[in-house]
Amino acid sequence: MIDASQVVARLKSKGHMLATAESCTGGLVAAAITDIAGSSEVFDRGFVTYSNDAKMEMLGVPPDVIGQFGAVSDETARAMAFGALKHSKATMSVSITGIAGPGGGSVEKPVGLVHFAVSSKGLVTHAEHRFGNLSRSEIRQKAVAVALQLVFERL
Repeated sequence: MIDASQVVARLKSKGHMLATAESCTGGLVAAAITDIAGSSEVFDRGFVTYSNDAKMEMLGVPPDVIGQFGAVSDETARAMAFGALKHSKATMSVSITGIAGPGGGSVEKPVGLVHFAVSSKGLVTHAEHRFGNLSRSEIRQKAVAVALQLVFERL
């Protein structure tokens, strides 16, 4: 698995600036990046948008996207990633929205379902992971690892 130091090094080598838009991880990706010395060269800002209102107000996620697809969806993850780029000086963004549990899940959207999006140069890629029967902490840590991996691969 890729770690934050590898992501920071690759961001530097490729000349990218990163922004994060996090919901269920509550800023853990931003923390992982900023734990690395020199990350200020490649990290612009992090948005912790835990509530639907925060997603709409801070990132410009359209209310109808959340209304139609829910906060935990491909569409919301994509809108969060685009919003992080629009509301920052970053050239690349990663977004995460999911259900870390232990409650809040449903048959359609079980605990452990997490959607990711990475956006740069007008393009967005999406990934979905179902982490299954893990603790809240384990789901959040695995989501951070996937987000770092997706950013690294996109670079």
